[in-house]
Amino acid sequence: MSNIKITLVQSPLHWENPQANRSMFEQKIRAIEEPTELIILPEMFTTGFTMQPQNCAEPMGGETFQWMKNLAAEKNAVITGSIATIEDGKYYNRLIWMQPDGAHHQYDKKHLFTFAGETENFTAGNKKVIVEYKGWKFLLQICYDLRFPVWIKNNYSPETGFDYDCIINVANWPATRSHPWRVLLMARAIENQAYVIGLNRLGVDGNGIDHSGDSALISPLGENFSNLMPNQETTETIPMPRCQLDDFRKKFRVADDWDGFELKL
Repeated sequence: MSNIKITLVQSPLHWENPQANRSMFEQKIRAIEEPTELIILPEMFTTGFTMQPQNCAEPMGGETFQWMKNLAAEKNAVITGSIATIEDGKYYNRLIWMQPDGAHHQYDKKHLFTFAGETENFTAGNKKVIVEYKGWKFLLQICYDLRFPVWIKNNYSPETGFDYDCIINVANWPATRSHPWRVLLMARAIENQAYVIGLNRLGVDGNGIDHSGDSALISPLGENFSNLMPNQETTETIPMPRCQLDDFRKKFRVADDWDGFELKL
């Protein structure tokens, strides 16, 4: 299996303004010059982490969905990030994985952030979503999910191999808790023998909360492969080496000793 190139788009967001955010990210995405296969945007990239979804949530298949579909085809790359969506009268913090051919997957945030009122305004998801793409298996996660290792836990069997190879976590993680963010990204990578991509926003949101980014690509050994700096608006394209993952898993067979259990939802 081959390496895959990923692009991290670390950016501030316009508060509750989908049109302005789409325009901004369209410029950033079109400015990516080197080849890439996966472009990652933050949590709620069209609005910021708003608790007023009635003001800006979109139906699936709506304007942002079509925007992602068109840009993914134009760049010949997956585009992924979460938006506020409405379905059957309920609001979801939904990560959309849009492929160049128009095929898509979606993951609804399982762990809603009670502290900020997310449980009062959104409906939690209840399904783990793992997407297979170009020989890689990606576990889709959103922000607060990072604190729940049982939900994220990888599994291994000789017959089917590992459940996933890489965790993608898109976030609006506050700067005041940037240290736990960095530590948890490393912990989830090490304990699951997988890459972890954490893509966090920048800037002050409509509630006056600051975000420092600290986006990263973490290897299964806990090393940061990204050169993104905190508090810097930057787009970075990085190769994610397949050989390092496979070699490490073969040489250090901790997965053979993992505890087995079932998660009851």
